[in-house]
Amino acid sequence: MVMRQIALDIAMPGPATLDNFFPGPNSAVHAHLQRLLQGQPAPDALAVPTYLWGPEGSGKTHLLRAVEEGLRARGASAGCMDASGATPPEFDESWAMVLMDDVHLYSAAQQHTAFQWFVQAHSLQRPVLAAGSSAPADLLLREDLRTRLGWGHIFLMQPLGEAQSRAVLRQAADARGLFLSDEVMDYTLRRFSRDLGSLLALLDELDRYALQTQRAITIPLIRSMLENT
Repeated sequence: MVMRQIALDIAMPGPATLDNFFPGPNSAVHAHLQRLLQGQPAPDALAVPTYLWGPEGSGKTHLLRAVEEGLRARGASAGCMDASGATPPEFDESWAMVLMDDVHLYSAAQQHTAFQWFVQAHSLQRPVLAAGSSAPADLLLREDLRTRLGWGHIFLMQPLGEAQSRAVLRQAADARGLFLSDEVMDYTLRRFSRDLGSLLALLDELDRYALQTQRAITIPLIRSMLENT
């Protein structure tokens, strides 16, 4: 059976945090980032970068946003860059950390900036947390940036299994005050992509459609939503 990947805006009930990330098979990276946020590594270990890689929907962006939110909660800030095309800022010595997402998509100019950020972060003993789709050795980036991404802690992000996807969907539905019957859960997990982003996006769209139509979330409602969106 072909699972359908739907393109929907991902919305979560509140900011991404380490607490609302479901670790599943990614408990090692979850624990590592908790320690990093708490400043537990020795000072000389803070400049060792962390790189997350794996398929889309495995939680990489959530974790980067969660770390940024964790820093903000304690009054600190981070330098952030992704591949959106926005011009990244100059390195700021007040940053507590550098966060780089989707590095595999960086343009030549973004790669230049990323390398400069690496050099300055290392000189100031500031951590770098980066994410991409491939292992460092397979990234088609300039060599000096690629080797720095592969120098420190490297974690392969694993997609959630069926039982874990079910738990995430149930947890997210409860957070929104939604009831999903076992029948709806089974239908959803059989027919849609199980990656974390798609599940949360689907749930958010179901929530909006149920409110618009003043109906409970049922299999007929899901079918109606797909026919009318």
